[in-house]
Amino acid sequence: MAISVCYSVLLLWNIITAYGLVDQQSVTYPVNGRDYGKHVSGSFPFLMPSVSPQTPDLYLCTPIKVDPTTSYYIVGYKPNATMNTAHHMLLYGCGEPGTTKITWNCGEMTKSADEDTGSPCGPQSHSQILYAWARDAPKLDLPPGVGFKVGKNSPTKYLVLQVHYSHIDKFKDGSTDDSGIFLQYTEKPLTKLAGTLLLGTDGMIPPMKTEHMEAACEITENKTIHPFAYRTHTHGLGKVVSGYRVRSNAHGVQEWTLLGKRDPLTPQMFYNVFDNSPILSGDYVAARCTMKSTRQRTTEIGPTNEDEMCNFYLMYYVEEGEPLDMKYCFSQGPPNYYWANPDTGLHNIPHLEASTL
Repeated sequence: MAISVCYSVLLLWNIITAYGLVDQQSVTYPVNGRDYGKHVSGSFPFLMPSVSPQTPDLYLCTPIKVDPTTSYYIVGYKPNATMNTAHHMLLYGCGEPGTTKITWNCGEMTKSADEDTGSPCGPQSHSQILYAWARDAPKLDLPPGVGFKVGKNSPTKYLVLQVHYSHIDKFKDGSTDDSGIFLQYTEKPLTKLAGTLLLGTDGMIPPMKTEHMEAACEITENKTIHPFAYRTHTHGLGKVVSGYRVRSNAHGVQEWTLLGKRDPLTPQMFYNVFDNSPILSGDYVAARCTMKSTRQRTTEIGPTNEDEMCNFYLMYYVEEGEPLDMKYCFSQGPPNYYWANPDTGLHNIPHLEASTL
């Protein structure tokens, strides 16, 4: 990734999605306080190209193309944003971007808008979430020796930054924004490859009631993953979000191990998991969001602050091979899906009281 050219040139490269992100000078210095030896390492500013959103609850995306001749390992993320401007940011790894434009409206659940629209990644493209930020969360350093592989020998050929602009009053005078992320990276080959699994739901929350939105998926791939961080995300009705590893013991009884649990209205950063024991093939991963509505109307899952979301992000690494092919685990949510449904394969489910703080 480019580390020695001037800042304005880096932004220009971002805008025109220039070929490659690397300056081939020999440069060696620590990243995140770690010395990666005689390998190119540094920080790349992936920022919005001075945008001025004029539509409330707008999701904007911008891409960069990763140099396909070099393997890079992202080892940390330093946000350049505040919650007064950006509701949240997501970093996608894509095989192809959703469009060829400099910026586009990329709200995946956008119902109507005047702007050019498209998903963050192309419709038939590789797609995974590499990082997520909200509510003034601080920087994130991955564990030593762990990195997200992008570029050569990786399905991630493009990075796409998505920023959700919930409120636009500050842009009515023509002001612009460069929210984004400083990507900490190294070219030193790392054997512990990172991945992110996003659990979430569809569904609705009845008026004036507490609802539990749940999702679960079995790990069917013959891989061992090592969880190290989790993140929760809801909108205003979320009270607590929890994630579990579910494994059957020698007697066939499922044991639920808590991976993380958080009030989603606190800083939505990645926190250390409660239990970093490996997750194996045949285990389930499960998430539950406890929502409490004081509204007189039904609240549906959707992109705006008037809607809701139920998300649990699990960040992990593998010591051998590639991360999971499974990147997402979503359910229909209430009133159609609950863990207790007879076809989920789940039993010995934690009491609902366990989903309160």
